Amino acid sequence: MGGDSAMAAPSRALAPTSVSRFRPPRFGLSGSRLGEPPGPDGDAAAVATVDAAYQAGIRFFDTSPAYGESERRLGTALQRRPRSEFLVSTKVVGADAGASVRTSVKRLGLAVDLVLVRDPDDAALEAAYPVLQVLRRRGEIKAIGVASGDWRLLDGLVRDVALDCVLLSGQYSLLDQSAAPLLDRCLARGISVIVSGILTRPILQSEKSSDPVAIRARRISAVCERYGVSLPQAALAFPARHAAVTSVLIAAASPAEIRADAALVRQPVPVTLWRDPELVRLVF
Repeated sequence: MGGDSAMAAPSRALAPTSVSRFRPPRFGLSGSRLGEPPGPDGDAAAVATVDAAYQAGIRFFDTSPAYGESERRLGTALQRRPRSEFLVSTKVVGADAGASVRTSVKRLGLAVDLVLVRDPDDAALEAAYPVLQVLRRRGEIKAIGVASGDWRLLDGLVRDVALDCVLLSGQYSLLDQSAAPLLDRCLARGISVIVSGILTRPILQSEKSSDPVAIRARRISAVCERYGVSLPQAALAFPARHAAVTSVLIAAASPAEIRADAALVRQPVPVTLWRDPELVRLVF
């Protein structure tokens, strides 16, 4: 792909002029916890987790070369499924985007739909983007995105680069809406937003802590309970209330865990909860 990399690098001239048609499924399984532990037991647990996710209706699977054995294990589980039924995303690692994608495809034993460049600086994105453009044009991938836990970094890229989507880790949840300006910009540009890191420790554990975040989580939980909604259930439903958010990734390391999370996803959250004045004060 050496000749491909000579194409124009990302610039303001590549800013989106039309709405992207790339819309991943509403919920997905993050492969961040599928890479460990090593060995046959870890392989079996990861494959069983992916199988359970699939049986629960999940059709979006995210992974990365940085997640240990995650790509190989995910591929082992998904190769038995009709390829047209699900979407796979992975990350670019290192300077050579073409080599990184080819290696990921080999580990997975599957074509990749979405490639995300993780936390790129200007030089990394300028090297990776033209190569990914060529792969997208050839139909080898469907979409190009950027992943980060820094919403400001993503916001700058959304302004300047023709992306199909962004993956935001944290910073838009029941407990933290600092990334709202990024989501607003993505909505205006027609860029899909995938969020992860939703089921954080304060959401999952009702700690008797004096930490302000834990106290706020307990207060939000008390409001949710009045509507018959658990705090994790509300947390999973919250991000998609912003029109830019198309998908929420859920990390799991066992079949029981992903089944429980998928059950929460299927339970409706009353619209009246979101209108509750106390919840509005606590969340916003």
